Amino acid sequence: MEQYKQEFIEFMVDCGVLKFGDFVTKSGRKTPFFVNTGFYRTGSQLRKLGEYYAKAIKNSYGVEFDVLFGPAYKGIPLSVAAAMALSEFYGADIRYCSNRKEVKDHGDTGILLGSPMQDQDKVVIIEDVTTAGTSIQETLPIIKAQGDVQVVGMVVSVDRMERGQGTKSALAEIQETYGFPTTAIVTMAEVIEHLYNRPYKGKVIIDDTLKSAIDAYYVQYGAQA
Repeated sequence: MEQYKQEFIEFMVDCGVLKFGDFVTKSGRKTPFFVNTGFYRTGSQLRKLGEYYAKAIKNSYGVEFDVLFGPAYKGIPLSVAAAMALSEFYGADIRYCSNRKEVKDHGDTGILLGSPMQDQDKVVIIEDVTTAGTSIQETLPIIKAQGDVQVVGMVVSVDRMERGQGTKSALAEIQETYGFPTTAIVTMAEVIEHLYNRPYKGKVIIDDTLKSAIDAYYVQYGAQA
């Protein structure tokens, strides 16, 4: 596993973003692990997060695109942080864009924050985590309504590697349904590989008991290749 992926896993743990316990996902699944990017809260954390996203974006899509779109609300700081990192580390001056949940009817009117999208723009979507692929159904119509734009890819922080609406993973379904590639900074398989029975800062985060709960979850919700 590449070094930056290992560092990112530990970064999520340090920031309290990657948690283990009893949770319910947006799609209603009871899960023993949860990724909440809302726990990146300081300037230094967001700066570092932007670097990890920028590296994943460059590795998968390069930097020859125009707009980084982060859906409201969590996608707003993600798009800003990653756009800044793409500029700082790769010299790519990518515009950021996000949507509002409510259309603004005064001042800076409309549904978008940041840069407007124009015909022929190439767009990368940035999200926190995709479980069942439900959020993209809300996001894509907003992007497509802005003009003749091309979505060239989507990046999330963690691929949970579980079924979307059918038997394939949510990211695989998005790729198949909408025709653009998807990627993640890390997969849950990589998270488990790095943390299982391996002490981190004096503590084993994924022990045998937790590993059994994760395995049981994947028996029920795991994606089929």
